[in-house]
Amino acid sequence: MAGAAHAAKVERVDIRGLDETMTTNVQVSLSIVDAIGKELSGRRMAYLLREAENETREALEPFGYYSPRITIERTRDGVTTVVNAATPAAAPGTPTPAPLAPLAPEDPTQATERRANTSPVLVTITVDLGTPVTVRQSDLAIDGEGGEDKYLLQDLEDFVPREGEVFDHELYEASKARITRRLAERGYFDADFAARRVEVTRADNAADIHLAWTSGERYDMGPTTFVQNPRILRESLLTRQVYWEEGSYYHQGKLDRLRDSLARLDYFAGIDIEPHPDEAQDGRVPVTVTLTPAKRTIYTAGLSYGTDSGAGVRLGMERRYLNDRGHKALAQLDWAQRRKTFTMQYRIPAFAWADGWYTATAQFADEQTDYIDTRRIELIASRSGEINDQWTVVASVHGLRERWAYEAEEDDDPATPTQYQYGTFLYPSLRAEYVDADDRLYPRDALGGTAMLRGGVEGAGSDVSFAQVHVTARWYRGLGDKSRLITRGEVGHTFVDDEIATMPPSLRFHAGGDRSIRGYAWREVGPRIGEEGDEFPVGARNVVTGSVEYEQYFGKGEWGAAAFVDGGSAFDDAVDWRTGVGVGLRWRSPVGPLRLDIAHGLDDPDSAFQIYLNIGADL
Repeated sequence: MAGAAHAAKVERVDIRGLDETMTTNVQVSLSIVDAIGKELSGRRMAYLLREAENETREALEPFGYYSPRITIERTRDGVTTVVNAATPAAAPGTPTPAPLAPLAPEDPTQATERRANTSPVLVTITVDLGTPVTVRQSDLAIDGEGGEDKYLLQDLEDFVPREGEVFDHELYEASKARITRRLAERGYFDADFAARRVEVTRADNAADIHLAWTSGERYDMGPTTFVQNPRILRESLLTRQVYWEEGSYYHQGKLDRLRDSLARLDYFAGIDIEPHPDEAQDGRVPVTVTLTPAKRTIYTAGLSYGTDSGAGVRLGMERRYLNDRGHKALAQLDWAQRRKTFTMQYRIPAFAWADGWYTATAQFADEQTDYIDTRRIELIASRSGEINDQWTVVASVHGLRERWAYEAEEDDDPATPTQYQYGTFLYPSLRAEYVDADDRLYPRDALGGTAMLRGGVEGAGSDVSFAQVHVTARWYRGLGDKSRLITRGEVGHTFVDDEIATMPPSLRFHAGGDRSIRGYAWREVGPRIGEEGDEFPVGARNVVTGSVEYEQYFGKGEWGAAAFVDGGSAFDDAVDWRTGVGVGLRWRSPVGPLRLDIAHGLDDPDSAFQIYLNIGADL
């Protein structure tokens, strides 16, 4: 064969007969695809077309197709030429064709003519996959102690592809890597392959797998050494994070759990945990934990605006560690035109029963809006603990002193002093949180919820005997690759002998606003006081809300839209159900979903549309 004297430029390469995944793999394997848009000599074009058949064939082998029929066509100036014969791969033993004779050098006259007659070429590769290669025999084994490890035996049981299935290289390599990785994770550091072979017989379209590992002995956990650079915490605080006993079996999951525990303490910017199996003594692997302290003081600042609170600023300072015992301190000020809050907090790490914190909190709040004038001081002592990966529990004792008055109850005479009500309450509280999610930032299969129980006794620090229960739940379900269904529910009830008006506003239930009933203003839904057209909510004994939302993302999945229906009520006796509907814009930002919603309440046609903006994790 001799290449055409005229130059050619590949305009497009079409691949037919394959699914999307196979087509992509063939495209990235073809040298002629890299030449698209380039001017090629006849010699170079002929070479790339010949290579295209072999490159296509090799690109299909990982999917189990070793004998496809491949036809390559070249179309130039409206004339289509079949470059090769549509034949399957040659069987072993087939004579190799003689090499092509070298082309004679192109003289200057031909080169000039070639450059003047360059025309686009369309290359079409048509593939008939034929019969795939299937696994005829799968011989898998682990020799040594690992051969009796139930987790490794389960991995052997789950090895794919199985006998009778298409020999997919990707599945095969993933299964092989999973067992190799599991051996290392479970402490079989001397493990190695005893056999690693796959025999493909094209004539029979069959593959025989022969895989065997020798596990060697299983190592145990050795001593754990902490290195702080510089030292900020006493050694005893860190060693309490090591929950295993020296000499227990080695498992990578233990080190991962230690890393998570150290990260939750929020003392360190860098956590490097390294086992040293090469330094093991008596089968025990020493572990070195190198810790780099984080910045000791965190300063925060931000601006805010709320239709009920007005413009505001937030300032905060946190000390990650006050001393070598790991104590923490936090001060935060939220100062808005009509609502102000100042919080101080002191935390001490706790380890008895469950890892967590002892926390002392003092909060001062002042709110003066168009309908309420209230101030409160609350002191809280709490103990939090992580029961497991899903459950977190907080037990606390609250001391509350609150003063309040509703503007609608005033007589509009400036000379009349405001008639304040006062409340003092001392009560315990128990709060449990459950989260089981595939992804905390953008869940597609998740269930989360909280349950809170609190109550006080008259004469034992509280003005009124009461008990409250409040439960919330959220459920996420992915629908296809780019959509989600989100449901949310809430129910709360107050047990109190007196009227709910004897309870301070901070201990009443409210509804309306984001994460409640969109389409209504914050705390708008519920019992109200004042003259018609100028009424204000006062909170209620009970609350029930629910929401159903559908999200659909587009393109690469970064931007999306949502439609939702919210409903519920805060009420004392009869339920005054309110419903809101709306649409929203979604953006999957690096720090969590950004949600911009616009909603309208259906129960008051004259009510204004409500706009909500939120950013952060869903759970």
